[in-house]
Amino acid sequence: MNSSDENDDSQWTKVIRARSGWFDLRLGELWDYRDLIILLVRRDFVTIYKQTVLGPFWFMLQPLISTVIFTVIFGKIANIPTDGVPQPLFYMGGIVTWNYFAGCLNRTSDTFVANEGIFGKVYFPRLAVPLSAVIINLLNFAIQFVLFLAFLLFFLARGSNIHPNGWLLLTPLLLLQMGALGLGLGVLISSLTIKYRDLSFFVGFGIQLWMYATPIVYPMSQVPVKWQWIYLLNPVAAIVETFRYAYLGSGTIRFWQLGVSAGITVLLLGVGIVIFSRVQKTFMDTV
Repeated sequence: MNSSDENDDSQWTKVIRARSGWFDLRLGELWDYRDLIILLVRRDFVTIYKQTVLGPFWFMLQPLISTVIFTVIFGKIANIPTDGVPQPLFYMGGIVTWNYFAGCLNRTSDTFVANEGIFGKVYFPRLAVPLSAVIINLLNFAIQFVLFLAFLLFFLARGSNIHPNGWLLLTPLLLLQMGALGLGLGVLISSLTIKYRDLSFFVGFGIQLWMYATPIVYPMSQVPVKWQWIYLLNPVAAIVETFRYAYLGSGTIRFWQLGVSAGITVLLLGVGIVIFSRVQKTFMDTV
């Protein structure tokens, strides 16, 4: 092969070039490396359940125990109303929804630090790692969602005041938005953590505070009307409220709130991916 052939990209099935510019994202590479994403999902799934007796049922215990605790503390002791919905079902709906978002954010926020050994040895689109984390949490959500549906059918059979409706068809879009929000914010935090390690200590605490700023243990109707505009800054609030309205018939749906929530999600996802792609060029020099 002569020198002209060596410089001809057509001789190769894959050409890797240095990234240039803020918006050189190359998201198409994720599809080329889809087998790797599947492998990462399988690896994490096996790692989670390996050498456990209950396996995936551990993910049912967490929302079940949380529901019992919330029912006792917030329902019985604090006596916080749930808009006429049975308390266990009200809390479980919020917990299952929140767990998916929080899980995505938790697992993607340490992408660079947790995978520096792999990133420093071989090339592949780094976004594949946080994307696989979102897929893993989607599987976990599916397990918990089955438990929620079992509770829903039980209370329906008892004639409880719940009214599932056509809005439940929005479930895939709500899941897509929660995954995108967790991914965007997670990779943004992961990018900043390289330089500011303090953020890694704040993530767990911040997620816990965020949960109480979201209508998980209380309905939106308990928030004074004059303060509800603040919830526009929390894109998860509209998602949880819509999920509850779709499956339980409680709460309200306002399209403009869903629009603002979706807009914030798209903004955070875009900014997160851009900064993540920028940082990945030089993170091995600073990690």
